[in-house]
Amino acid sequence: MNAVMPMDDHAIDAGVPWHYGDPFAEQRLLASGAGVVDLSHREVLEVTGEDRLSWLDSLTSQLLLDLAPGASTYDLLLDPHGRIESELHVVALDDRLLLTVEPGNGAAVLAFLDRMRFMLRVAVRDVTADWAVVWEPTRDPHPTLPTIPTPPAYAGLPMADAGVDVSNYRAPQEAHFVGREVLVPRTGLEAHLAAHEGRAGTWAWNALRIAAGVPRFGVETDDRTIPHELGLLGTAVHMRKGCYRGQETVAKVHTAARPPRRLVLLHLDGSDDHLPAHGAPVLLDGAEAGFVGMAVHHHELGPIASAVVRRAVPVDAEVEVDGQRATQQLVVRPETSGSANAPVGKVRMRMLGHR
Repeated sequence: MNAVMPMDDHAIDAGVPWHYGDPFAEQRLLASGAGVVDLSHREVLEVTGEDRLSWLDSLTSQLLLDLAPGASTYDLLLDPHGRIESELHVVALDDRLLLTVEPGNGAAVLAFLDRMRFMLRVAVRDVTADWAVVWEPTRDPHPTLPTIPTPPAYAGLPMADAGVDVSNYRAPQEAHFVGREVLVPRTGLEAHLAAHEGRAGTWAWNALRIAAGVPRFGVETDDRTIPHELGLLGTAVHMRKGCYRGQETVAKVHTAARPPRRLVLLHLDGSDDHLPAHGAPVLLDGAEAGFVGMAVHHHELGPIASAVVRRAVPVDAEVEVDGQRATQQLVVRPETSGSANAPVGKVRMRMLGHR
């Protein structure tokens, strides 16, 4: 469903503006807390019916039973082996749930959910034609529109309750990804965008996301990715809830405290202006040790890339990507048990964005 395949740079964001002429200026605009990003290519599903919360809770990794109107969370659909099949961004309204998913993923999610309705009082439909997603660099709720803030851990805030302490999966990040998805009636999209001071494209948005170590389904995932490898326990996985598909793997790997792979931020040496493509192999001593999620030019850090590497790769080892040397910055720790106070190496970033 989500194997890593070579793709043109930023092809996942085809259909919305990549930039408006100056991606570095657009990064600085978002980092200042201003601007808006058109993410209207994200797909939107609607879940209605009296059983909607208990039903979706039984199928996914997040605790949803007490999700009150206006509240939101990130959530995962896993396969029976605990591998990620989709990331869902969920917001509750008075009489329904709205789910936003990556472009191209909506049909698969809709088909799965529709098969799982059985005799329950629930209905699912695609409402992408009705709702458009925009991203704004603040976590404050929009006064009138459904809002999904970035998880607290991405914004440099204390991690949301996960049922158990999972704070040591994700190493502290100097750069923060502070923002919100706002669901706008599609007929009012242009007016909503025009009301903001400046616009930024997805190149700038991805640069801030990658610098803060924030994973994205379909970019930093392949057909083997489990939540622990991306630091998603506590952001999209609750460890004290009822059974759901893939839960056994989630529990076993958490108990072992040794995810098989880990998300890292790579600082490329810049010896080549060409950025590595999605899926490019990460090499250690000439042997393949992982893959690149996305590479970008950051307005402060220069060329950087997200990557997923094997746990056994030493955290201080230099690696090679597409002929360039790269140093690692920890995002997810290779071992989590007792590692909450382990050193994470030289801090190279400052906070991006505003709380």
